[in-house]
Amino acid sequence: MKITALAGGVGAAKLISGLAGIMAPGDLTVVVNTGDDFRWMGLYICPDLDTMIYTLAGVANPETGWGVAHDSFHCLERLGRLGCDTWFRLGDMDLATHLYRTNRLNEDYRLSEVTRELCRQNGIHHCILPMSDDAVPTRVHTNEGELDFQDYFVRRKCVPHVEGFSYAGADRARPAPGVLAALQESEAIVICPSNPYVSIGPILAVPGIRDALRRASVPVLAVSPIVGGEALKGPAAAMMRQLGASPSAAGIAGLYRDFVSHLVIDRCDEALREEIEAPGMRVILTDTIMRDRSARAALAAKILEILSCPA
Repeated sequence: MKITALAGGVGAAKLISGLAGIMAPGDLTVVVNTGDDFRWMGLYICPDLDTMIYTLAGVANPETGWGVAHDSFHCLERLGRLGCDTWFRLGDMDLATHLYRTNRLNEDYRLSEVTRELCRQNGIHHCILPMSDDAVPTRVHTNEGELDFQDYFVRRKCVPHVEGFSYAGADRARPAPGVLAALQESEAIVICPSNPYVSIGPILAVPGIRDALRRASVPVLAVSPIVGGEALKGPAAAMMRQLGASPSAAGIAGLYRDFVSHLVIDRCDEALREEIEAPGMRVILTDTIMRDRSARAALAAKILEILSCPA
């Protein structure tokens, strides 16, 4: 079965690692959010792409989910002593990735090409694609004004009250080479348990992608990132509350109603099943918390089972 997944964040990387472990190379394509991308000290940083690559390569920091395990911070510490602002923490091995990417981009390679190189160099055989080779930075509209995503998320620690989002340049962006073809040729599409506004939202904002999902004649399955009214990691539930949406699996269903056919929710949210299914979306109850490698594999296997018999 050929599957294309839309992904961003640590939860998505965990699920993709589970799928990658039981799917043949060539059968899984992952379209990754780049709305988080930004420049820091002249370097081009791609947080979600790097989290995906590090996780699939088996080198991600298990405590944070991002960055490289057992990394050192000598360069950052030295920058701090030189008077630089070091609010965005990058380890020394992590910096090597950004130096490599920035150099290649400066040589006029496209982000999708550089991502392919990084995957190959990290021993990743599945297809990982950025959502676009064009910059589509997420802007967070707050009670303190418009903020760059990393400014809101890392520097301000999600404190400002969210009033909305925009994705700068999305109307002029194009999907990265291979993205639309993967969606059109897939036998199923998976929306990972990612923040719907800042991980999946930017992908959907790229012209052609949401329309491809709406037109899909194959199952489009989403995994709810909200369990028991809370996000397992990150500010998704708080954002939903601040924007007047229900911070629940039902709220996720409402955001994806126009293209998702199946929604996987945790067993603890069984009471929401009837509400979600009323307009026609099928609900699957299972354990969705990926505490360890075996839980990732179990959820991935369950998703493949559902997609093999979607009716």
